[in-house]
Amino acid sequence: MSAHCQLTGARPVFGKKISHSHRRTSRRFDPNIQNKRYWLPGEGRHVRLRLSARGIKTVDVIGVEAAVARIRARGERV
Repeated sequence: MSAHCQLTGARPVFGKKISHSHRRTSRRFDPNIQNKRYWLPGEGRHVRLRLSARGIKTVDVIGVEAAVARIRARGERV
């Protein structure tokens, strides 16, 4: 699966690596994706989410129920 966050939608971005001699080569900036398991009390089961570090912090603030609702609103299965 690609390196993207299910909650925030963060995806890899592309740019250039610049050496000391200022030669430019292509590189890829990946988001910090983690697999995290949460208990979903409304459904009585665990859900496994692929979240960025910012996505994990967002779940801590808004709660897992609201986060799963946002993911489902984007059209992804949970």
